[in-house]
Amino acid sequence: MSTPALLGKIALVAGATRGAGRGLAVELGALGATVICTGRSSGTQRSDIGRPETIEQTVELVTAAGGRGVAIRCDHSDETQVAGLMQRVQAEFGGLDILVNDVWGGEKLIEFGKKFWEADVAKGRLMLSRAIWTHILTAHAGLPLLREGGLIAEITDGDTWAYRGNFFYDLAKTGVMRLAQNWASELERDPRRITSVSLTPGFLRSEEMLAHFGVTADTWQEAAQQDPNFAESETPHFVGRALAHLAADPDKFRFNGQALSSWTLMDEYGFEDIDGRTPHWGRWFERLKAQS
Repeated sequence: MSTPALLGKIALVAGATRGAGRGLAVELGALGATVICTGRSSGTQRSDIGRPETIEQTVELVTAAGGRGVAIRCDHSDETQVAGLMQRVQAEFGGLDILVNDVWGGEKLIEFGKKFWEADVAKGRLMLSRAIWTHILTAHAGLPLLREGGLIAEITDGDTWAYRGNFFYDLAKTGVMRLAQNWASELERDPRRITSVSLTPGFLRSEEMLAHFGVTADTWQEAAQQDPNFAESETPHFVGRALAHLAADPDKFRFNGQALSSWTLMDEYGFEDIDGRTPHWGRWFERLKAQS
């Protein structure tokens, strides 16, 4: 029996409660990593998002997948809490090998259909605080903990600079892509040879998206009757497998500074989604553009 590729590695997934964050944490665990799962929704205290998922549930899934899950509640917009988190990580684990920034929390703040000057700037400011400032605080405190050959990944929506249909949403998602480029530039000559990338899923079958369409993980294909694009959707495990394969790649530094996607890394490493499918949002989207 082969040794899991990430056995002995320490990962921190900031925003591991649900969606892509949960998939990322579980698939890192599936390759043997110890995964510190952070977020604001725990069994004892919930966030204002109001969903039932918790970091403790994610930890159970990480451990069941073959890794070791550790739940630490943290509000990543609070500098004191982030500093305390990293101090604990250093004391208990001696550092990090993988740092994933997946904090979001902006679902209810997006105002698609409104021009910038029509938007609620208070909602926009909160979105940017949750989606960018949290990542800055986490990287600022976490980057010094990354060991030689480490990886920092900024999770976003999209791998291009094309406009995403709403000013604040676009700024949030392209903003973290730029963070990844900045980390890469500053780490380029770092002797630890740390890789910094941004990573996007395709059309994600998150818990919230399934609820939006009124389907379950088992009946998700029915949602394609409402939106044909959902036929090419992917589970959170797909982008999780993309990240896990990247983290396990001894030559991953060749991707430093790049905007990656679940489907391009599928092409690179040859994995499948947990349902055996190989969704490729890039090709799907190109067909959509050709038809328009």
